Amino acid sequence: MRIHKEGYKILFWILMILVSLNLLVFLVLSVSVIVNRVVLALSAGSYILVLRFFRSPVRKLIPVNEQVYAPADGKLVALEEVDETEYFNEKRLQVSIFMSPLNVHSNRYPVSGKVKYIKHHPGSFLVAWHPKSSQLNERTTVVIEMEDGREIMVRQIAGAVARRIVTYPHEGDVIRQGDELGFIKFGSRVDLLLPAGTEVNIPLGSRIRANRTIVAGL
Repeated sequence: MRIHKEGYKILFWILMILVSLNLLVFLVLSVSVIVNRVVLALSAGSYILVLRFFRSPVRKLIPVNEQVYAPADGKLVALEEVDETEYFNEKRLQVSIFMSPLNVHSNRYPVSGKVKYIKHHPGSFLVAWHPKSSQLNERTTVVIEMEDGREIMVRQIAGAVARRIVTYPHEGDVIRQGDELGFIKFGSRVDLLLPAGTEVNIPLGSRIRANRTIVAGL
């Protein structure tokens, strides 16, 4: 299992802090052996959890023009038509994926094409499954124009714990389905805004995986 590059610095500093804490407990405070072992076990467990959060599995994908793949791992928490007012100014089918801290947090391009629009919005930090988080939370919007001219939107949304959204593309970039779009740290949500009337055959509550689950056909 690979570790994502976004985790290198965080993992290094957490390791330094935990090592220092254990040295303090073992060498300076002179506490009991039981306390030493408890602190060591809690430190190891905490580090493994953070290490797991930044895992980056290899998921190769052969692009398919007529299929939309899931852009993130997680749970399907919303599937509804909404009035999209930032870019399209029309009704769109919103597919929302909630990522818990236990999910892989690397985001992927659901289709191939060209990045037509990208914008970061400061905002609140409501829990990611809150209905208003798409409009009120800190978020980054990416619109991809496919080869045939159709456009879809991917929206990275910060949650109550997530405080940093990383988005790699720039306007004008030509991107490939399945490649990395970005990363959201520590619990978050990704929305797909598809053309109204798009048929999605995944029921609410389903567990889905980036580059593995086909969300819709276009």
